[in-house]
Amino acid sequence: MAPTMETMHMVLGDGDSSYARNSSLQAGEQGKVKPMIEEAVASLLNGGSQFPDNMAIADLGCSSGPNTLALASATIDAVRRRCSQLQQQPPELCVHFNDLPGNDFNSVIKSLAVYKETLDEGLGPVLTSIVPGSFHGRLFKKRSLHLICSTASLHWLVQAPEDLVRNRITFYDGDEAVRRAQRARVLEAYARQFDKDFTRLLGLRAQEMVPGGRMVISMVGQRSQGSAEKALVFVEFIHEVLLQMTSMGLLDKEKYDSFYVPIYGPSEKELREIIEAEGSFSINKIVVHEPTVGVDRGTPRKTIANLLRAVVEPLILQHFELPTEAMDEFVRIAESLMKNRPLDECPNKLTPYIAASLTRT
Repeated sequence: MAPTMETMHMVLGDGDSSYARNSSLQAGEQGKVKPMIEEAVASLLNGGSQFPDNMAIADLGCSSGPNTLALASATIDAVRRRCSQLQQQPPELCVHFNDLPGNDFNSVIKSLAVYKETLDEGLGPVLTSIVPGSFHGRLFKKRSLHLICSTASLHWLVQAPEDLVRNRITFYDGDEAVRRAQRARVLEAYARQFDKDFTRLLGLRAQEMVPGGRMVISMVGQRSQGSAEKALVFVEFIHEVLLQMTSMGLLDKEKYDSFYVPIYGPSEKELREIIEAEGSFSINKIVVHEPTVGVDRGTPRKTIANLLRAVVEPLILQHFELPTEAMDEFVRIAESLMKNRPLDECPNKLTPYIAASLTRT
């Protein structure tokens, strides 16, 4: 069973296993991209003769919880600070919050209402909108956006790699010999799918942005000195946990063999080559950010296991047709496996993020 738009979301609500309570990793990355957002705003508001009287900003994959407004508020603050430096009246701002329809938009709306009460109305209006839909499709009017931001979202693929699904190649086979023999093919299939999906995403955003518009994005990636095999190490650990659950009779073997987590973490080289080949954007900067949490950084293993759960629980529950309580065993097994891993291996040492600042040419 393929993931659907209804299940491609984080764990909703504010319970112990919710994304709202297990998103400190993503919050740390948002803090690291703020300087890139500030630089992008300074570039857009450069003090020229044609100072904009309005700006449209989009947050792709906004999710819900305490991190939802982080990028938007950082952008609004940067705009107002820049205008103060230039002694200009801030432009009217319209901020679009995008995620899949299954996202908890009620929570987003409530957070927005509280946040907007804190804004100084004398510094110009801030209008907001909710835009449900996949960022792998068109979302906004042509030439309407000045700035696009996104963290911890664009590594999600449209679907599992077609080659693997069509040929029934298990992502993480229980037979180690088979797994090793298939690994290169699995990696190549995921890399091709990411290339296809991200190329299309760039083309769609290019249609929606004004010339000279800026895009600041961040996603799961690879360390510069790492090998291509590290691209899926995060996903492999999830499958390792599920394989153990299958061997214990908790999951159906046939369903396990047909399960794929549609996430790919590109290298800096891969990301650069895709952007350059697509041709709609120039690259200002690409950097690799080390995660701010991890067992190697003093984060408890259970916290990391719950972080994984918050990301993949809806996918797992739908595919395996499980009750929510089954994920308690997922967390227990994940913790157990982590104890036998060196501190410098995933998930004790989490995969990094790769961030890019781009300009629409």
